[in-house]
Amino acid sequence: MECISFCPVNKTGSDCIVLGEDAKAVISEELCTGCSICVKKCPFDAISIINVASELGTEKIHQYGVNTFRLYKIPIPKKNAVVGLIGRNGVGKSTAMNILSGSIRPNLGRYENPPSWDEIIEQYKGTELQDHFKSISNGNLKVSIKPQAVYLIPKVWNGTMRELLKTSAGSTKDISEIVDALSLKNNLDLNVSELSGGELQKTAVAVAALKDADMYFFDEPSSYNDVFQRMKVSQVIGNLAKKASVILAEHDLSFLDYLSDYIHILYGEPGVYGITSTIQSARSGINQLLDGFLEVENIRFRDQPVRFDIYSPIEDETETPTICDYTKLTKSFPTFELTVEPAEIRLGEVVGILGANALGKTTFLKMLAELEAPTTGKVNLSAKVAYKPQYLSAGSEMDVQTYLRTINKNIDSGLIQTQLVSPLKLNKLYEKSVKNLSGGELQKVAIVATLLQDAMIYAFDEPSAFIDVEDRIVLAKSIQRFVRSMGKTAVVIDHDIQLVDIVADSLMIFSGEPGRHGHASKPLGKSEGMNSFLKELGITYRRDITTGRPRVNKPGSKLDRTQKEEGKYYYVGKITPSEKE
Repeated sequence: MECISFCPVNKTGSDCIVLGEDAKAVISEELCTGCSICVKKCPFDAISIINVASELGTEKIHQYGVNTFRLYKIPIPKKNAVVGLIGRNGVGKSTAMNILSGSIRPNLGRYENPPSWDEIIEQYKGTELQDHFKSISNGNLKVSIKPQAVYLIPKVWNGTMRELLKTSAGSTKDISEIVDALSLKNNLDLNVSELSGGELQKTAVAVAALKDADMYFFDEPSSYNDVFQRMKVSQVIGNLAKKASVILAEHDLSFLDYLSDYIHILYGEPGVYGITSTIQSARSGINQLLDGFLEVENIRFRDQPVRFDIYSPIEDETETPTICDYTKLTKSFPTFELTVEPAEIRLGEVVGILGANALGKTTFLKMLAELEAPTTGKVNLSAKVAYKPQYLSAGSEMDVQTYLRTINKNIDSGLIQTQLVSPLKLNKLYEKSVKNLSGGELQKVAIVATLLQDAMIYAFDEPSAFIDVEDRIVLAKSIQRFVRSMGKTAVVIDHDIQLVDIVADSLMIFSGEPGRHGHASKPLGKSEGMNSFLKELGITYRRDITTGRPRVNKPGSKLDRTQKEEGKYYYVGKITPSEKE
């Protein structure tokens, strides 16, 4: 093994790296000097060596085994409040939730000799977690968990949604209230195996909410749902927090900001270690995540801060070439019809598309890419369209680097490396087989593979799916920079409003009755388009005075009422003193 034969400590006669009983290499963390030679010699990025401050050893909450992931510090639940957890995939959010729910007993790093509950409680004596762990050890804490992998529900429940909800409901819960709140009435008598991803997600939220519990855990409840459905889910979760504690792990910043009272940022090296930050207000926590700097800990965990444009894009007075135009389009199906207003798409712009599910957004993108023909109307294209579909296939046996090179042999060029490969950390995936990638990894590879094609228009259908919050921000900036630097055009469908806000110059708004008929507007200025969309959604946005990011106003608040009266659902102009107040 390269890691053993090249280790300088092993060459001196010591056993820094040895073969374990399972024939896998085991590294002595005491003898290792951190030279990282084995990291470079061992293929597939199989080894990570991170130097962690020694004082963190006293704050280790859990370690799975030798040379494996460990979590430092733990989030603090709050009564009658929603505590949000945010951070990259693989830094411990699910581990933290499993510990707080009692699914995992924290071992304080002693994986070979796990501590008793009495020792754990003594470790947290005098803290808010002492009573929490006491309740778990005594069996007095009633918890309800909405898991991340909702697509597994049909494998553990063979029956209708109605039967599942009735079985899950606590003694004080009425399923009709939850069914109405989540708009599930039409799906009650369907077998759960017949439900879509969004319907499964809402079903999982309903199951968790129906249980009588002291603490509720929701792991990524926004996935698969459009913005309208996410608002319904947020209202259900918010109501639970009036009588219980709620822990929420989420990647949609708008959703998290709207729902959370407090925030913990989890940072570290994915799959290697994670650290939980101190608890903060929702605004402060998300702003520090965007800034990449934790003030209390005095730690920078990202090189560059994320900033949002405070001003709307300035219209260029010179004539911008049109790269695509279309007449009024219609597309008819047996039970659905889409109508698209005539418009043109200009060279160099990024068009964002917002709207509920089942209104024809994907159908429009396929007509634009000439993958489907309109029933009436015509699309006039003067360039090739590269299309990234909503649902990805991972059938290729090739490794990622070879796969990308078959699309564009210039992947080692400076522009591609600095704007795509490095920001999205694709080099870490180069040796992996495409068919073995996780959902988030496959999504990033598919996005870059689309941008590497010889095309003038790039069409992306839900690029944020399975992507964590840090990579969503990087992804939006990468698409925007690459398209503009190459003088090309992009069309992006997504339900993450903040991602669309970052990436888009103009917006197409889809409205109508889901599953029956849809109507697509022409590309509108960002201010006009977002204002139209938020008015239909019934919420207002303000700008954060520090980062410029859009923030949802609390329903019924003074600013919410004022903006609705003025018809200003979305602020994009300069921040005024009154807004700061």
